[in-house]
Amino acid sequence: MHDLGKKDRLMAANKPEELALVYHARYQGKIEVGLKAPVRSYDDFAIWYTPGVAEACREIKANRERVFEYTNKSNSVVIVTDGTRVLGLGDVGAEAALPVMEGKAMLFKYLGNVDAFPVCLATKDAEEIIKGVKWIAPTFGGVNLEDIESPKCYYILERLKEELNMPVWHDDQQGTALVILAGLINALKVVGKKMNDVTISLIGAGAANMNVARYVCMAGVRWGNMIMVDSKGILNTDRKDMKGDKNKWEMCEKTNREGRIGGIKEAMRDTDICIALSTPGPGIIKKEWIAGMAEDAIVFACANPVPEIWPWEAKEGGAKIVATGRSDFKNQLNNSLGFPAVFRGALDVRATCITEEMCIAAADAIARYAEEKGISEGYIIPRMEESEMYVREAVAVGMKAIEQGVAERKMSMEELEDKAREKIFGIKQ
Repeated sequence: MHDLGKKDRLMAANKPEELALVYHARYQGKIEVGLKAPVRSYDDFAIWYTPGVAEACREIKANRERVFEYTNKSNSVVIVTDGTRVLGLGDVGAEAALPVMEGKAMLFKYLGNVDAFPVCLATKDAEEIIKGVKWIAPTFGGVNLEDIESPKCYYILERLKEELNMPVWHDDQQGTALVILAGLINALKVVGKKMNDVTISLIGAGAANMNVARYVCMAGVRWGNMIMVDSKGILNTDRKDMKGDKNKWEMCEKTNREGRIGGIKEAMRDTDICIALSTPGPGIIKKEWIAGMAEDAIVFACANPVPEIWPWEAKEGGAKIVATGRSDFKNQLNNSLGFPAVFRGALDVRATCITEEMCIAAADAIARYAEEKGISEGYIIPRMEESEMYVREAVAVGMKAIEQGVAERKMSMEELEDKAREKIFGIKQ
């Protein structure tokens, strides 16, 4: 990419969008329902449907746990959205959110062999969303909340985690944060810096960066060494307008030890790392601002579909390591490295929830896999096609669930690995 002129690089970057409508129309979507059990003749429907199916119903009525044995509940996840914060596009509505949710279901199946079903709700009311998810929960083994605006998304996640005895997570919070943490672990190793020494500018104060701040803190970054900025400026205790937002005010109190004021430029000054999860670019971050960062700067420009700054511009500004959320650039920090394996591991041990520690275990597993392969400026995190990583990650998540006592099925590491490998690759050990 570095040998191409600016015009050629932009053309290459815009190519996926040019092809998207053609291919979406050709296939009329990306997913469909297929059969799992064989139908050798029409007589088999006496087994799969009436009268035979009544036996499975009776068994489940007598023992609810049998639902995992006689149905696909143990391998199914519902992807729930209200379409209010879709892929950097904002509030596009339920129907316009469906292509993204279908894409998510496609990744669940292709990467983790998890059957995921998009459900785009015709309501923006938090209580109705909670009620709707609880109504359909008996059908599924897990819940993936997606593209729901903040601060509503925090409330919905916490309520559902409290009220459902099953894995519930919000991918824009936990999924984004664990993948970014995985990339950051290795990026710091490449540049020779340590978590407890670095300063981080966090561009964007939505659900994603809020959770990034919490996860990097769990990994060793000091709260006071983070500077977070939203659309109105740097968060600090003078921002009295934040007092009505519990999560933002918490960041005002915990972060920004220096008491910095200003905007993105001032937030980035002299920091070792910039993690941007804000408005799609380009031009949100300027290369002159990157030039003002510390030596061997790390820049994660993660807005979709276009990063806050093009990678080549960030490099021109002096960044040592650059990552984005896109697959057509090096160092893709994409949630697809997280959610298929996290749910694979959670479902395989029949976890009753997804804890923060399970997410950190996933991040560590992703980072270790890349490190074993050999990390560099252009390879801080595995690529999507490195499918063995998903097995490693699923095992790490499942083992952490067992360790924390939130798994209903206890397995050894070897048993869990065999299970994950069988599911992901179709290889029975």
